[in-house]
Amino acid sequence: MNASETLAVDAFLGLLVPLWQLVIGLLLLVTMVVSARKLLLRGPSRMGGALLLVGSAVVGLAVVSYLIQSL
Repeated sequence: MNASETLAVDAFLGLLVPLWQLVIGLLLLVTMVVSARKLLLRGPSRMGGALLLVGSAVVGLAVVSYLIQSL
């Protein structure tokens, strides 16, 4: 690859990165909605543990995305 092809590939990948972030965000949102619906159908007895689990997953995802973005 020469320099102009490398720049074109880098620009193309730069355009795809926000698209992949959007796709991942949409899949995460769908997963959260489905799991919240199932949780609400089970009743309040499981809400405490589930909220703790979901909260820790959100914090973990935020930390991982921050670390990847800072590289």
